[in-house]
Amino acid sequence: MVSLPYWLPPVVVALRVRVFARVNGEEGITAPGREVPAEEFRTVYGHPAANGRSRGAALSDLFWYWLSPGPEVHQEHLEPGPRYDDVARTTRRILAGPSREEWAELTARCTRQVLDELAGPDGAARNRVRTVRLRDMMMPVWAGVYYEAVFREPCPRPVRELITGHADDVVSALKCTGLRHMDRRQRLTAYLRERLAGGPPPVPLPATLTAHEQALYLQGTFFNTAVVQMSEAMAHLLLALATHRPVQDRLLSGEAQDDYLDRVVDETLHHFPLFGIAHRITTGEIHRPGREPVPAGSVLLFNYPEYHRSGTPGGGTGHRPFDPDRWLSPDTRPAAYIPFGVTANRPCPARGFAVLTMRVAAREVLRRYRLESSAEHTRSLPSRGPCLLVPRTGAVAWGPVRRRVRLERLRLADRWAAVPRSLTQLALGSYMVWDARRQGLCRNYFADAPPAPRRPRGAAGDPGGGSRR
Repeated sequence: MVSLPYWLPPVVVALRVRVFARVNGEEGITAPGREVPAEEFRTVYGHPAANGRSRGAALSDLFWYWLSPGPEVHQEHLEPGPRYDDVARTTRRILAGPSREEWAELTARCTRQVLDELAGPDGAARNRVRTVRLRDMMMPVWAGVYYEAVFREPCPRPVRELITGHADDVVSALKCTGLRHMDRRQRLTAYLRERLAGGPPPVPLPATLTAHEQALYLQGTFFNTAVVQMSEAMAHLLLALATHRPVQDRLLSGEAQDDYLDRVVDETLHHFPLFGIAHRITTGEIHRPGREPVPAGSVLLFNYPEYHRSGTPGGGTGHRPFDPDRWLSPDTRPAAYIPFGVTANRPCPARGFAVLTMRVAAREVLRRYRLESSAEHTRSLPSRGPCLLVPRTGAVAWGPVRRRVRLERLRLADRWAAVPRSLTQLALGSYMVWDARRQGLCRNYFADAPPAPRRPRGAAGDPGGGSRR
């Protein structure tokens, strides 16, 4: 019983990988892997034929299930063509509206607002050490940021809570820590329909979409993916600071410049990439010198964590120290690093200002608090990032003894919470795999379309495992 928190969660993770490997099927090709080694990862990822997104992959039914409603118009899952081009162009125009200075001001303002609310209406909790979940703390920040980016007006608090509840429900389902609640998600859809009917945003929405689809487009692209990914990124960044005290001390000293914090962001995203496995379906053969071509209809499973590890000494099999200064020199900077995808194949639309806004939000948090945590830091972050917020001025009786006691309590609570959570993830993940295959959202959507090219059954391939999360 004493050792249970140490061996049971890894065993459950291994079982979950096997479950998801069955979803990938025989046609999954893992990259990096035997068929696509690490040195070919970028080339294959960016190849024009690696442009299929949903149609033809068994894994798509599961992603559509998680991302409902509206996965058929979600920018990440639209097939290539005029409709995708229209949607992607609109997203770029919306995000290009604010200048870098306006993005920084908007992020700082929304972060301060959430931190003020955390302190209470009269600021009574401002000088008290408190335990928070970093992802939960940051999610309202990005709900407010992206609402204002879309509609060019501040986000009312009830709407921010609606967006946060929707995003939290999506990410909980993705991590298999909770079942999806479609009524919660559809409330946001209904609000967006009403909001668009009363006054569309300054940037015209995709003309190829119906009014209902335009609401789903905003919901999926901005109030799901953008809010979830930036909240995850900030939770990883703040938890990395909380668990690497020398790095945080250097920032709190005031001597470190913005470029040091940028290096901390790079180091965080290298250790904890936001994507697990992104899948693409080949619409034609991918020819490679000296190798068999990747056949049309193959499901390519691009493993971000494995690719990032491939660029470290020894293939990433050993312990990797958290060292932001490795990014100072081309000789030590990791070559295998794609935090925002590959430019030639649906890169993250926010890649141009994501690091900037993360830096601004982190600075606002560090102005008020020192971060302390003894929680386990994993890429998938199912714990949502338990952390102590210690006010930098006026903390009551926060001496070394109390600090050690609070951190030990946090460590034990985090370890034991992983036991029921892991079992929940295994049970709910297995159920959602079954339910997604039963509903066949993607399969049925494309049922009336001409058949897509399929990979020959006899072709060799690696059995893929895992999921984007």
